[in-house]
Amino acid sequence: MTRRVRMWVLAVGGAGLAGLLFAASLELPEFGGDRHPYGVRAVAAALARHTSNVVAAVNFDQRAFDTLGEESILFCAALGTVVLLRQTRDEHRVRPQPARVAPPVRRYALVALPVTLLIGLYVVAHGQLSPGGGFQGGVVVATALHLLYIAVDYRALERIRPVGLYAMADAAGEAAYLLLGAAGLVAGTAYLTNFLPYGTFDTLASGGTVPLLNAAVGVEVAAGVVVLLASFLDQAVEIADPDEDTGGDPDHADHPEHARPGTPHARSRPAEPTRHDHPPPEEGPT
Repeated sequence: MTRRVRMWVLAVGGAGLAGLLFAASLELPEFGGDRHPYGVRAVAAALARHTSNVVAAVNFDQRAFDTLGEESILFCAALGTVVLLRQTRDEHRVRPQPARVAPPVRRYALVALPVTLLIGLYVVAHGQLSPGGGFQGGVVVATALHLLYIAVDYRALERIRPVGLYAMADAAGEAAYLLLGAAGLVAGTAYLTNFLPYGTFDTLASGGTVPLLNAAVGVEVAAGVVVLLASFLDQAVEIADPDEDTGGDPDHADHPEHARPGTPHARSRPAEPTRHDHPPPEEGPT
């Protein structure tokens, strides 16, 4: 197929798509009017299943299968990051050096850490009752843990952030969502159908499968964000170029006392040989 033919195919396809979008827009309710067919149906379905937060009802009940795809995107991103940024054979670790933190920063960060963590857990737990949910609360929880990096240093963050355990929690959250959907098939309904009792309206146990799916997403998002940040911090903080701080002396760079303050000079790659590293020429006969 020539380039000219490809351009004609693109033009025809684009024109067809534009025509379909224009025709669909003609049936939309008027802006600012009192006719909201989608909103009315979504609110009615949420109330029928005892879910106070209509957004949570849409995400984890009315279109729970779409949410599975959104959750899987983050899971695959975390998995791909771990695979691509894993430690290679030519990298080795050096213990990071502690950094001095200003007392006001340390004090306020340590105070904000438990408060932020509690807020994140609250947002996840009340996702079917109030604005928020597993996606938002999971990010808040992951952010709260990294306040320890600001308040103390990188080594303190590493002690509460075993990446392997968080990777397992990421997989467990993804698996829990999948298994809850399969439980509907066992119960004789469709995949990811809200098959559990709806409970009492406006309570933590209301909404059937909505709070369970919301909690699974919260675990997956929190653990996935921690794994992503851990991989990125390893690259930005731990891996340093020996030529960057030591003037090209790799032996000098391998010692932790020569690392920059506050930056753990941990997986230092060996420098490439220079043109002065070749053996001296052999002497000819005299």
